[in-house]
Amino acid sequence: MSSSLPTPDPDETIQRVLFLCPTVHIYTVPPLTSTKGYTTTGWSPLLAPTASNPTPTAITTRLRVLETSSSTPATTSSSASSEFNNIKTTILLEDPTSGDLFAAAPYTTPATVEAVLDSARFFAVRVEGEGGRKAVLGIGFEDRSEAIDFGICLQEALKVMGIEKDVMNGAAAIKGGRRGGVGGAKEVKKEVGKASWSLKEGEMIKVEIGGMGVKRKEPFEGGGKDGESALFSIKPPPQNPSMEAMPFLPPPPSAQEVKAESRRSRGLVIPEKGSAADLGFDDGEFGEFQ
Repeated sequence: MSSSLPTPDPDETIQRVLFLCPTVHIYTVPPLTSTKGYTTTGWSPLLAPTASNPTPTAITTRLRVLETSSSTPATTSSSASSEFNNIKTTILLEDPTSGDLFAAAPYTTPATVEAVLDSARFFAVRVEGEGGRKAVLGIGFEDRSEAIDFGICLQEALKVMGIEKDVMNGAAAIKGGRRGGVGGAKEVKKEVGKASWSLKEGEMIKVEIGGMGVKRKEPFEGGGKDGESALFSIKPPPQNPSMEAMPFLPPPPSAQEVKAESRRSRGLVIPEKGSAADLGFDDGEFGEFQ
């Protein structure tokens, strides 16, 4: 796509380059299918033959953002204010070697350049050719910083031309129209101005300072007021009913019982206690020592 721009008269116009990028890749953009915006899905490099290479190759151009200031007011109607209607901004895509113009996009509204949703290096640009033909081309920067500088340059251009102020006023008018037009917006402002924040009769303001408004914790159940009773305020654990019915274990056997049991196991019989006569002792006249 080629386009020609009128050569400005140096006595009446002043041109200033706002942004320059030596390498920008051009892509074909399919028709927009969503109101959310453009994405790089379906983009393909724009192919065209060159004088040195007849085989179609991907087009790479130079991008310039050119500002033109005219000393005479513009004759065409514009939404910008009268003090900015003689300033125009144009996005130029040119051949990086010869400088021939490939496509131009007059930057009159923010919709002329739209950033894609899935990348920060690609933009959709509405270009205009000879005879007023329009098309949407995709441009891609090799470096992310160049894309950021390009977006900042366009924002500054909107401020200089006064388009940003008109866009904001239009958005405010749309919001006001939803509330009943401009008059509806004025009524809302009046209602906000008449709003009274004074306390009505019977209303009170509750203010909590530090821990004054914090409710004290209740003491443990069974605890007393003094410190001694507070130490024993915790109840003992409940006893298991099955443990109460369990009998106590018998005491261990004594040493004598252990010896007697060992003797019985070996077959030794210990005579039972009896009298001296039973044991063979004479308990008569000479039975005792005198």
